Amino acid sequence: MLASAPAPASDLLPRLLKEHFGYDTFRPLQEEIIRTTMAGRDVLALLPTGGGKSLCFQLPAMVGQGLTLVVSPLIALMKDQVDQLTTAGIPATFLNSTLDAMEARNRLQGLNAGRYRLLYAAPERVMLPGFLEDLKRWNVERVAIDEAHCISEWGHDFRPEYRQLPALREVLPGVPFLALTATATDQVRGDIEDHLELRNPERFTASFNRPNLTYRVETKTQAYDQVRKFLESRPDDSGIIYCQSRKSTEQLADRLTADGIPALPYHAGLDQPVRAGNQDRFLRDGVRVVCATIAFGMGINKPNVRFVVHYDLPKNLEGYYQETGRAGRDGLPGECLLLFSAADVAKHLSFLREMPDPAESARSRHLLDQVVHYAECSGCRRRVLLDYFSEEYPDANCGSCDNCLTPRVTFDGTVAAQKLLSCVLRANQASRWQFGLGHYCDILLGANTEGIRRQDHQNLSTYGIGAELKKPAWQAIGRELVRLGFLHSDATRMGSLSLTEQGMSALKSRAKFILTQPDTADTGGSKRRSEALKAGSIDCDEALFQSLRTLRRELAEARSVPPYVIFGDVTLRHMARDYPCTESEFAGIPGVGSRKLADFGQEFMQAIRRHVAAHGQRGFGAQVKGPSVFTPSTASPQSTQSIAAAPAARPPAKAPAAPRQSASDTVAETLRLYRGGVRDMRELAAARSLAETTVVSHLAKAIADGGGEGFEVEEFLDPADLPELDRLFAGAGQMEVLKPIKDLAGDRFTYTQLHFFRAFRLAGKI
Repeated sequence: MLASAPAPASDLLPRLLKEHFGYDTFRPLQEEIIRTTMAGRDVLALLPTGGGKSLCFQLPAMVGQGLTLVVSPLIALMKDQVDQLTTAGIPATFLNSTLDAMEARNRLQGLNAGRYRLLYAAPERVMLPGFLEDLKRWNVERVAIDEAHCISEWGHDFRPEYRQLPALREVLPGVPFLALTATATDQVRGDIEDHLELRNPERFTASFNRPNLTYRVETKTQAYDQVRKFLESRPDDSGIIYCQSRKSTEQLADRLTADGIPALPYHAGLDQPVRAGNQDRFLRDGVRVVCATIAFGMGINKPNVRFVVHYDLPKNLEGYYQETGRAGRDGLPGECLLLFSAADVAKHLSFLREMPDPAESARSRHLLDQVVHYAECSGCRRRVLLDYFSEEYPDANCGSCDNCLTPRVTFDGTVAAQKLLSCVLRANQASRWQFGLGHYCDILLGANTEGIRRQDHQNLSTYGIGAELKKPAWQAIGRELVRLGFLHSDATRMGSLSLTEQGMSALKSRAKFILTQPDTADTGGSKRRSEALKAGSIDCDEALFQSLRTLRRELAEARSVPPYVIFGDVTLRHMARDYPCTESEFAGIPGVGSRKLADFGQEFMQAIRRHVAAHGQRGFGAQVKGPSVFTPSTASPQSTQSIAAAPAARPPAKAPAAPRQSASDTVAETLRLYRGGVRDMRELAAARSLAETTVVSHLAKAIADGGGEGFEVEEFLDPADLPELDRLFAGAGQMEVLKPIKDLAGDRFTYTQLHFFRAFRLAGKI
């Protein structure tokens, strides 16, 4: 039951947090943000991905009498977010272009009747004149602007339509704004405040550190083989591979699929139904790898993404941080791999030279230089990332990036550094002009280029003195000398180089230079991975965890929602660690609210009891190694606190040891009742104390697993409908995910009919 009081009592917020979201305490800054926005103040909140931004507007929406408007640019995710809220017992809806006219009218009627507490809409929809008039009637209590960095041209994902949002101030005078983002530099933060016209906002900034993520850079040599080996070493993990072009996403996805690693492309050029279907299959664990363009991004809300690979070089660190942040949103370990090559840098530079605006070109060059510095640095990568967001990492060694886990090899580069610095000095003196790094490398190599001949640089004393190294090696040395402060790269002049005072002094004094050996490809990453996975991991009964994952997927498929809408991996791992077999024990698991306890508790407890009866329990000590960013009741992205040790293993629960059957026991019980004469789905669901969609999934699973033996198609489907159903499934091109097929079917067929048709098709009876 939702609260109706206009202001929260001291214990109301924690109670609602537990009741609907299943957590006992807030993460740092959440409660402060919530209480500030409920007090009517404007708020700017910067919380890292996975830091709990959504709760900051979802929980206040449950306390007041009115509506919270959530402005989001991610149309494809609105249904996913609303599904999660509905499953948690919170009335929410969305309005966007994916709805047909009838469904949109129904939702508008619900909004007019005050049936919803949250409304998700894209900025384009919000600014329509008719919509603005509707907002006046809907008793809007606050406006939450998600992904607020989209309002800034200095951000990585600028959306011009966000600039129109201040017009809401005139329509909704006095209504507080809550602006939220996961990534924003100081300049972007200022733009958010200015362009949204925030009124004396309260500012909250959490740490940008994601301690559960491991950062790694490999030299890009045989890119496809590197990625394939990376994926083969993680057969159960789900992840995203970012590519530079649309064509490369499709080619990579096709090659991986041909090699037995099912993958799908995702980019803006795909037809909308195909793009939405590919995203849907990924969200629902129908495919574990998506190849996406860096430019378009994914913006996915999938919490159990375990890795993010950058197949090509990103354009800036802010976008890179945002994209890597899609790994490990649930706080469990995530891996971030960047493949780096000088050739990719050259491609970016060629694009920058073609930009018509010199100022924009210089700015983009500066951002690219920061990415190159991150990729080639020999120090802690986490420190570099956090420094970009004006945050200082306190430790010298983060213990979870490749440079900290396996420090790079250094060598005496005095002779090479002196040659390059001397070359830059003499070429600049001779021409009274500065050149790009490639030109100086060509001089050292004795190259016969037009640029060298035009400047008469073949007569320099440094011409040809660097033939012992190849050009990529000289380029790496040059970039390191820039990073170390001996050379200055002028972004306004396409990276032209000159000696700094430090460089001139070092050259004159013949100072010793210790340089970093270029990294070599490490396609397996096994050593680094085994060490890094300690951060954020939860030790549990892996066999039980896999069993619970299977049950979760069955329940999710029956409801046509992604599996994590039922429970996240963190919640399942806590179940597989603590073996909750009673309602009070189950309610104490993080992520289990009262609604989910009522809807799913019995089935999960039955699965746990069966496992305990068959296999007993394992004992676990301190389960989480490192910061626990996934469980609000234990820690935060800023904390170093760990989950307390679990109690010692108790004796096996006294549960009846049911005979093992080919299908799970809960499916077998549904099957027994059906064969005993309970044929109506509603009656069957009532007899099992389960949702109707669940018993439908049980029967469909029994049909598919058993080859349809003992079932006749006519019991479940009208034979006259079979040709049309066959055309629908053929048109969808897949059977794993039913939502795209239901979208094609409209009101002609129910999910129940689609479930049974698919089951009989898999059984070979249609």
